[in-house]
Amino acid sequence: MAADDRRCILHLDLDAFFAAVEQRDKPSLRGRPVVVGGLGPRGVVSTASYEARRYGARSAMPMMDARRRCPAGTAFLTVRFEAYRTSSGVVMDLLRGRSPLVEQVSVDEAYVDLTAAPDPPGWEEGRLEAWCARLLEEIAAQTGGLTASVGVATSKMMAKLASEMDKPAGTTIVRPGEELTVLHPLSVRAIPGIGPATASRLHGFGVDTVADLARVTETDLVAIFGTAQGTALHRLARAEDDRAVVSEREAKSISVEETFASDITDRAVLEAELGRMATRLAARLGASEVFARTITVKAREHDFTTHTRSGTLPFATGDRAVILREGRRLLGSLDVSGGLRLLGLGVAGLTGHAQEELALDTVYPRPDGMGLPDAVGGPTDPGGSPSTGDPVTPGDLLARPGAGWRTGQDVRHDKHGPGWVWGSGRGVVTVRFEGPTTGPGPVRSFRDSDPALHLAGPPDWRGAPVQAC
Repeated sequence: MAADDRRCILHLDLDAFFAAVEQRDKPSLRGRPVVVGGLGPRGVVSTASYEARRYGARSAMPMMDARRRCPAGTAFLTVRFEAYRTSSGVVMDLLRGRSPLVEQVSVDEAYVDLTAAPDPPGWEEGRLEAWCARLLEEIAAQTGGLTASVGVATSKMMAKLASEMDKPAGTTIVRPGEELTVLHPLSVRAIPGIGPATASRLHGFGVDTVADLARVTETDLVAIFGTAQGTALHRLARAEDDRAVVSEREAKSISVEETFASDITDRAVLEAELGRMATRLAARLGASEVFARTITVKAREHDFTTHTRSGTLPFATGDRAVILREGRRLLGSLDVSGGLRLLGLGVAGLTGHAQEELALDTVYPRPDGMGLPDAVGGPTDPGGSPSTGDPVTPGDLLARPGAGWRTGQDVRHDKHGPGWVWGSGRGVVTVRFEGPTTGPGPVRSFRDSDPALHLAGPPDWRGAPVQAC
């Protein structure tokens, strides 16, 4: 088959997306470590900026671990889904303007079938590179400087792997016939569906790279992993992936599972594994901007007998702690004394809205650092210093419209204009007045119930006038 006849699939991944949006909208954070996610004691990192990654912070890491790793001056911010959704929409519209076949996987990731484009770039040397360069330039221009990494290949698997090879803001093209040269030196973990337990099991057979995996016969892989997984591994190790780019993609459920190298009877070990799964599920729910009402645990015994237990919550959630709590409760109804060879955790009943349980950390000032005026680190800026204010009681916090300020939220003050919450606690909220079209701005502090201070929508990065402080 000629190169021009092969499918041309692009995978785009916005670089450190949540953190990049925060740095764009908050000029004082540009060039500084930024970590976005749940700020409570049990919070999980959604995204870490590249500056923070140098210290070991990464997605799905417990926020407390990220705090221990990152230096003073690191900004720890709550998520702002409306801001991310707006920027994501601009990027997805740019992609849909180039091809009718765009599969949005999450808020910051998509596949594009360039073969279906009105003017397909093809595989011609230089032309495809120039096409990708123009796309990235337009994304940066339309989003206020956000960057993306892209990979182009003949399949979705290879395109995704390629997009990870030159981050940030890189382009990697794997042309027809080059797939195995690129794929085979990689770790077996590069193959979709191979997690730590499966990789460990393969290591026991002397299989560490994809090339090693490709040398194992399909018969042996089926004998080890079963028909479905064994056949899939055999095909993917040879870069055989014919999955189509689907323009309408609506997830009905999200799940993760792990097959253990040996059967596990220790309930504490199984619950620890559930904890890791809950972290991954919460991160995927956050990236997809959805919440779930139904939690399901899947358990497979040594003889392949499979049990599932499900429970439906009275509210939709994306909270790792809630998912884990329900998962543990469901696992508790199962007899694991005979050992489990597989454990899975899933969520369903997905919705774009949530009504979370009232948690204690929404009532009392948080003890994790986000409730202090210097929550994002660094010295106090000119423009005002926080006052101590009167003691804050739980009743006060629940009664006031200003209760529950979270670091990073967009706000507007009737006198000083737009800004963002720099920190809060002890009856005080501190705001930094700046935006994407300004330079770093001053910090001012107010009573947390100040009637002149309001929550606001995301700032407009596209040159809209910004009220002077």
